Amino acid sequence: VQLQASGGGLVQAGGSLRLSCAASGRTFGSYAMGWFRQAPGKEREFVAAINWSGGRQYLADSIKGRFTISRDNAKNTVYLQMNGLKPEDTAVYYCAGRYYTGNSYYNRPSDYGYWGQGTQVTVSS
Repeated sequence: VQLQASGGGLVQAGGSLRLSCAASGRTFGSYAMGWFRQAPGKEREFVAAINWSGGRQYLADSIKGRFTISRDNAKNTVYLQMNGLKPEDTAVYYCAGRYYTGNSYYNRPSDYGYWGQGTQVTVSS
């Protein structure tokens, strides 16, 4: 599967953005999906994950209550809705996929074999 992330941009603190990750191929519904982010000089960190059906979502503690992850398998797309953005959310955001139809979740970059190119999110104070 090939992944294409979009939707990043510059936003003021407290604002919102919705990231999208479009996947190619006919087996998107068999992939668990995740979002990660990487700020300059820092390691890539887990943000959110969603299982193959969309029935289970997993969020990092740092973004709980502000971000939500969802997917539309008919559109081959996974979303990250980001509300209440803070300057510390500034990073390049990556979507990732893992061929898996179970209900466990994966929060390490090494768990995912497919990656999008990243989209920049900048939150000004």
